[in-house]
Amino acid sequence: MQIEKKENFTIISPDENSFTAFYDAFLIEEKKRPKENIIIRISKNINITTEEFLLFLNIGIQKKENGTSFVIVNSAIDIDDFPESFNVTPTLQEAEDIIEMEAIERELGF
Repeated sequence: MQIEKKENFTIISPDENSFTAFYDAFLIEEKKRPKENIIIRISKNINITTEEFLLFLNIGIQKKENGTSFVIVNSAIDIDDFPESFNVTPTLQEAEDIIEMEAIERELGF
């Protein structure tokens, strides 16, 4: 797993060969970062199903309840397969924009 800390968020990218290995490692790492905005950047090279992406849904809900953001970046999936509240974007720039917008919403009390 590769971890890159930025000013307002942390980018986590898999270097594992399987989704299961990455997900297990991610769960351990995420617990160390309860107050950080997290972007997961999953390349098209990892074979991942919609059901596997949905494993992150509860984490996204919990992060939102804690006042932080959670976004998944992957250009190979159809975002229409996911709930509207689940932040999935095709590019890193869009993920950064979501984190900024959600920070503004929290400041305004939404």
